[in-house]
Amino acid sequence: MSISAPKPPSRNPSPGSSRPTVTDRLVEANAEYAAAFTDPGMDARPVLKVAVVACMDARLDLHAALGLELGDCHTIRNAGGVVTDDIIRSLTISQRALGTRSVVLIHHTGCGLLDLTEDFRHDIEAEVGQRPAWAVEAFKDLDQDVRQSMQRVRTSPFLPYTDDVRGFVFDVTTGRLREIDPQR
Repeated sequence: MSISAPKPPSRNPSPGSSRPTVTDRLVEANAEYAAAFTDPGMDARPVLKVAVVACMDARLDLHAALGLELGDCHTIRNAGGVVTDDIIRSLTISQRALGTRSVVLIHHTGCGLLDLTEDFRHDIEAEVGQRPAWAVEAFKDLDQDVRQSMQRVRTSPFLPYTDDVRGFVFDVTTGRLREIDPQR
């Protein structure tokens, strides 16, 4: 599969340019947010002692979908919601330093990783002259990849709490979660 993402512009508009960037909009929104912000006085430890690992897909509003409030959970996201070494790193810190005990894994329908292969890395190598050190972690079967992710969490020697690990597929057209049986 070839890389179809557009090439980034050769240079960003300078600050004060007549063309505001998306980042400019975000910084402006933050200024408005900060003007009304009051410190909620929360601890960094999640109230519900849960870490949610999910895909970075912009269609997933995890807090709304799961009925979560600010401070309830750790949210760890990456492409596909795949359990990689970096996810294990974050979960280890979440559990050992910040008190989480449960792990919820969420993949979703219509995921972009369903259409990629390791050829993506080869295409990048051909374009930039260096192969990425990371794996794409693409998959063809959502349910099986959720099972694999659950297994990676459950067997990690770094995670002391692996008895409450559950996996789900979020349907982006209905908003519903479907739980995955880890034994199938």
